[in-house]
Amino acid sequence: MAPSASGAAAHDEVAAQAIALRGGFPENWVPVHKGTDHDVVIVGGGQSGVAIAFALRRAGIARVSVIDAAQRGSEGIWRTTARMKTLRSPKQLPGPELDIPELSFRAWYSARFGDVAYENLQAIPRLDWADYLDWFRDVTGVEVRYEHRLQRIEPVPEGLRLCLEAAGTQRVETCRKLVLATGFPGSGGVKMPAFVKDALPQDFYAHSDAAIDFSALRGRRVAVFGAASSAFDAAASALEEGADSVHLFCRHEDLERFSRMRVLYYPGSVEHFRLLPDDKKWHIMNRFCRRAQGPVPDTVRRATRFKNFHLHLGARDPVLCFDGGSVAVSVNGRSTGLSFDFVIAGTGYRVDLAQRPELANIAGRIALWSDRYRAPEHERNEELARYPYLTPGFAFTAKREGEDSFVKDIHLFTAGAMLSNGRNPAEVSGFGHGIPQLVSAIGGDLFTADAELHVDRVMAPVKPILSSAEFRHSVRMMDEEEHERERVDAGA
Repeated sequence: MAPSASGAAAHDEVAAQAIALRGGFPENWVPVHKGTDHDVVIVGGGQSGVAIAFALRRAGIARVSVIDAAQRGSEGIWRTTARMKTLRSPKQLPGPELDIPELSFRAWYSARFGDVAYENLQAIPRLDWADYLDWFRDVTGVEVRYEHRLQRIEPVPEGLRLCLEAAGTQRVETCRKLVLATGFPGSGGVKMPAFVKDALPQDFYAHSDAAIDFSALRGRRVAVFGAASSAFDAAASALEEGADSVHLFCRHEDLERFSRMRVLYYPGSVEHFRLLPDDKKWHIMNRFCRRAQGPVPDTVRRATRFKNFHLHLGARDPVLCFDGGSVAVSVNGRSTGLSFDFVIAGTGYRVDLAQRPELANIAGRIALWSDRYRAPEHERNEELARYPYLTPGFAFTAKREGEDSFVKDIHLFTAGAMLSNGRNPAEVSGFGHGIPQLVSAIGGDLFTADAELHVDRVMAPVKPILSSAEFRHSVRMMDEEEHERERVDAGA
């Protein structure tokens, strides 16, 4: 269905007016510090980064810059590594618009395709969501500096020195606050199983997070390891591009049929999880993170509709043997009798700050949960122990208390925040609470850091708002009134 150009233009005006009616963009209130280029730099120009920048501007924090390593149009995941047909979250969930409904996906979509078309949507089409995010960035006036990669962070007296690569050139900029809104891999990286990477040449495998050329798999035999939604999406994408066959290997006896994390999505939990004591946070997340969330029904059906799709359950301890041209697979200590031309690991992500190039030189100075909490023996979890121990405002804390105070000025708005603050704040369902929580924390830190300047500001002389012309003609001084009263009393 072609969008309505007139509807789009009219909606652009409505959206701009809606921003204005809610106060527009207040004057910047943050004092400029000598030697700083920005008050806040946001790394990541996808849905989270743009929404955070917009919210900061509405909070009167204007010296904000958003950078992204990708080229324009390739930021985020929606046109690159995301392969689902539709978003997995309900279409009615509030997104980056927060409290301005005219900026919502529903308003955007209805203006272009009509209310009936929106009502008929079962879920938001992925590429429509990508187009909506482009529009949201433009209508809110958020500028993203593309092809800017953060390589290193260094503490300096002025704040944080950022070493950047910008379109092939090196540059240095300084900011007071840094937000890492770098998506699922942003807290570490992908989980690439050793049984894959140690057995195969790089041309014969990929992680499902990579930009795979599925057209190159036409007529080829593909093995997929993992059984979450991303693994099924990769399998379906290969089959839709004409793969000869796809075999998906799941180490469990059955697919995970539950989306257990969803029980955390109610407002009380999303808003207040951060207030729970550490043992309660750990107890909840340890249960939910023991096994990846199950695949959603649509993505399973998308793969299983193909007769040349095969699901192998209980496939443990896989061993791959490469003979120079194909990959033989053994599981459970015996050969499957199957050979493949390409392997995809749909095995999720790993939280490990030391894996992030931009954090490599300071990761050892950032507190992890293993530094702050010792789980009981029956709840030991090495993966959770690697999560960063964050403040309620998503800020890092120092590994050694009293040292490295600069880490508190780096905020992590990725899945790595889940153990400290509940659910993934960078998912659409986390925006409504996570972004205001983050923006309030940044604003509070900037305000209190400049407490003396703000005292001077509010105590400074101010211009009168009255000139006296408004009331001079009605004035009668008290001494004249008293004299008149005495004269009247004497005459009586």
